[in-house]
Amino acid sequence: MKKTALITGATSGIGRATALRLSRIGYSLIVTGRRADRLKTLVDEVEKKGGSCKTLCFDIQRKDELDKAMDSLGKDLEGIDLLVNNAGLASTAEPIHSADWNDWERMIDTNVKGLLAVSQRVIPGMIQRRSGHIVNLSSIAGKETYANGNVYCATKHAVEALTKGMRIDLLQYGIKVSSISPGMVETEFSVVRYHGDQEKADAVYQGLTPLYAEDVAEAIEFIVTRPAHVNVNDLLLMPTAQASGVYNYRQTKNS
Repeated sequence: MKKTALITGATSGIGRATALRLSRIGYSLIVTGRRADRLKTLVDEVEKKGGSCKTLCFDIQRKDELDKAMDSLGKDLEGIDLLVNNAGLASTAEPIHSADWNDWERMIDTNVKGLLAVSQRVIPGMIQRRSGHIVNLSSIAGKETYANGNVYCATKHAVEALTKGMRIDLLQYGIKVSSISPGMVETEFSVVRYHGDQEKADAVYQGLTPLYAEDVAEAIEFIVTRPAHVNVNDLLLMPTAQASGVYNYRQTKNS
């Protein structure tokens, strides 16, 4: 019997790459995102290769939209074997004294409250079956704090704490809880952080080779394919050119 995975934020980047990889290893998919056209493209790609994919189009920052989408799953909501809480973003790179409050709310509503809202709807079915696996997308920003990262780092520190809390609370039900903490990954992340400024986004990865979405998706596949008695609590994944949240090595044309 096929297992079912629900992946949030699957319209681009890590979420999309994870969806395609999990489909290839036999998962039926339920994918979420705000952009209906991109969800349709993902479904077409999955089904063309013989996979199964349902979509839920909603804004994870809107609890009313989220609940309506989850309700639409009916009994399927109780049968989710794997939840990948991927939806997340950075919405500013300003110091704490000059950042925009709306950017802070956007990050907290997505990275923390969105993760909680989806998890709270999926977990009861896992408890009922006494099985399941939750993978939360954390970050190097959940382990270190860097200049102008303030609230984004705080949200990823929250993901770290929530992952540990989930693991403790769900231990008695045989539910695995993992997190993956990537360093620099070249996706739409920096474009969103800099509010569409492509030049600033490109500069983040200049002079080095970052991780790519497929690298993180491959690591998630590793996490979810361990034997039943093995849980990967956290996987810290970094580009070779990045030693920490602060230190990286950028090559110049003359180096």
